Parts: sequence; C-alpha cells; structure tokens
Amino acid sequence: MRPRSIDGFVGQEHFFGEGKLLRRMLLADRLSSLIFYGPPGTGKTALASVIAQHTKSKFRPLNAVSTGIKEVREVLAEARSDLETDGERTILFLDEMHRFNKAQQDILLPDVEEGVITLIGATTQNPFFAINSPLLSRSQIFTFESLTKDHIKTIVNRALQDKERGLGNLAITMHDDALEFLTAMSDGDARRALTALEIGVKSSESDGAVDFTLAVAQDSIQRKLLDFDPTGDAHYDLASAFIKSMRGSDPDASIYWLARMLEAGEDPRFIARRLVIFASEDIGNANPLALLIATAAWQAVETVGLPECQLNLSQATIYLATSLKSNASTTAIGKARKDVREGRTLPVPKHLRDSHYKGAESFGHGEGYQYSHDFDDAIADQEYLPEERRYYEPTDRGHEAEIKKRLEEWRKKRRAERRKPPGEEGG
Repeated sequence: MRPRSIDGFVGQEHFFGEGKLLRRMLLADRLSSLIFYGPPGTGKTALASVIAQHTKSKFRPLNAVSTGIKEVREVLAEARSDLETDGERTILFLDEMHRFNKAQQDILLPDVEEGVITLIGATTQNPFFAINSPLLSRSQIFTFESLTKDHIKTIVNRALQDKERGLGNLAITMHDDALEFLTAMSDGDARRALTALEIGVKSSESDGAVDFTLAVAQDSIQRKLLDFDPTGDAHYDLASAFIKSMRGSDPDASIYWLARMLEAGEDPRFIARRLVIFASEDIGNANPLALLIATAAWQAVETVGLPECQLNLSQATIYLATSLKSNASTTAIGKARKDVREGRTLPVPKHLRDSHYKGAESFGHGEGYQYSHDFDDAIADQEYLPEERRYYEPTDRGHEAEIKKRLEEWRKKRRAERRKPPGEEGG
C-alpha cells in the first residue's frame, strides 16, 4: 500500500523528514536526477509514487528487469518531443536500475546530461559498483535505511484501517503478540510485512471477520531470504563486520557475523581464508599459536565441510577474537615494501652473498662472514643491512613482549661487542 502524499510517507527521516533536502526539492518541484539506494521494502518505490503525485513533470515508471533498450529509447524520444513542443519535462523512474548493464545505462546519459529527463533510479546494490560513474556524477544519492519496528507497525495499522486501498472493510482483530511477531520478522521490510498481513487475512477470513493471532502470523510469514550476493555489497559488508569484530576482541559479535555469513550461504573456505589472514595481520607474534589454530580450521573446512565445519570455524573465531593482538608484523612488511618501492635499492653486503659456487671467492663473496652459532647466544656482531633500518617494532602484549625484551638484549650485546678493543671480540 503506497502513500498518496508527502505526509503519508513513513520512514527515511534522515533525508525526507520535515525541512530535509529531498522534501524541499519535491515541494519546490525542483528535482535533480536521484539515485535511491537501500534494502528491499524500505520505501524506494513508495517515494517515487509520492513524487509522481506531486510533480508537475510527466512521470514515466520503468522496471529494468522487464524493460528493454527499445522501450527506453521510446521513452527518451517521447520526453524530448514533449520538452521541445510543450516545454513539459519528464521524470523517468527506473526501478531495479542495477539490472541494466553499463552499456544499457550509457543510453540514458546524453538525455540526463542535457536535461531532457530527470532520472530517478532505485537499486538494492551499491551504486558506486552498480551504476556508471557519469550517471552518478550527475545524480544525488539518497541511502534508504531498514525501517524500524515503529515504522512497520504504522504501515500495518494503516493497512488495517484504510477502507479504500487496505483492509478496513473487514473486521480484523489484530493480537498484540501477532503484530509484534510480524514487525520483528519483517526485518525492516514493509513489503514483507504487508504481504504476510494479506496472506494471514485471506487465509483466515470467515464472514468478513478475521482473528489475527500469533499462530496466524507465524503461518503467514516465510523465513527471510538473507540479502546476500557472493559478488556484491552484502558479501563484503558482512566480511568487514566479521573481521572488525574479531579485531575489536568481541567474540559475541564475531560469532553473530559468522552465523550471518553461513546462513546466507557464504563459502566456508572464504571464511577460513580470512581467519588465516587475520591471524597474522592482527595477532601476529603476540600469539603465534593463532596462525596454527586458523590454519587448522582451514584444513578442517577442506576435509570436513559443512555443516560440521561450522564448529571448527566457531572455535577458531572465538580463539582469534579473544587473543592478544598485534599488527607489528603487518606494519613491518608494509614499511619494508614501501622502502623497496620508493627508496634506493640496497646492495647485499659481500659477506652475506652466496659463496657456494666455484669462483665466488674471486668476487669476495662470503668473505668475513661470521657464523652465528660460533658466538655466545648465537649472536654475531655483523652487519645484515648496509644502512640502519627499523621495521619491526614489537608490542608489550603476549609473546611479543618476550620478543621485544630479547631484541633489546641482543642489540645491547652487539653494541657492547663493538666497543671492545680489536682482538677481544667474543667467539
């Protein structure tokens, strides 16, 4: 049930509330091209309907799922004719815009650029991935958020009371627990709630009366198909939330996002690879066992598979989330590679060069090399880089604190060796 007016629109107060930009644009009938981006059932098409009621321009709705290039060209030609003959502008509402490929979207560009049409595109996919950059640069993007429970209740109650377009002509007794269940299970999707309401009413109607109980509500709404595309936005958003929750040492949030990915059909091997990467990227030598646990989970996924490997993924996720953290190894390789890319390439010192071939000695390769195991604590005072560089900075957390202490002792020992008079070096 779509609203007829501005005041009938529910939700998206962050950009369509009183005094907000889009409402002001609509009231002034000064719309520019717009992109509506958000989950299903959050009001994108409903808001387009509101615009259709208020605009002085001709409103032409199309759906990219069922529309071909021929129909789009016809609309554009008609819009150009109306503008040239009557001065009437056209608003083209293109639902499911992400279903058009880049070439199909390009057809719209000249007329959008010249102002022949005002484009309103609706998409559930991230417009920065799904829509051509030239169209984006000429449009304002409005992000729709999932509706709240209060929004859903308002919409359901409105449908129950509306005698013309809703169910107001029936004697419906809506139980409070049934309404709560519908609003919770709709998960911010008004269309889903209204569909369940209609199914429940039609399946329970008797002589114009309906007792809408919790049992009716439960029988009327299907399990939500999770918004997930292994190549799309939700895939990367869930993975990002999963990683950031483990990094933030929150095992409960980490397990929730793991469950979301598994329920949505994510490849468990993808999850296992992320665990292995995380073990080195965010834990490193603060807890060297983390990499072993993550690698074991990856191997378990490969050998056991779903559904049992969810147990291995859960164990590894909780272990990594609750482990001491360090990104010192990550920072070290990043700094070193930056130096290699941007700085002077350092030559390998002659005493470190390969000397295991005939004639190497004639180049001085290996000359003066000190075999570490011949020295106390296997520490030889020799140069391993021709310039002083410091990449690895261990933290004071976990095992890395021991590494930090050890490095400081070794550096102190080397400095002491260098201060000794010639002939007194340890060996």
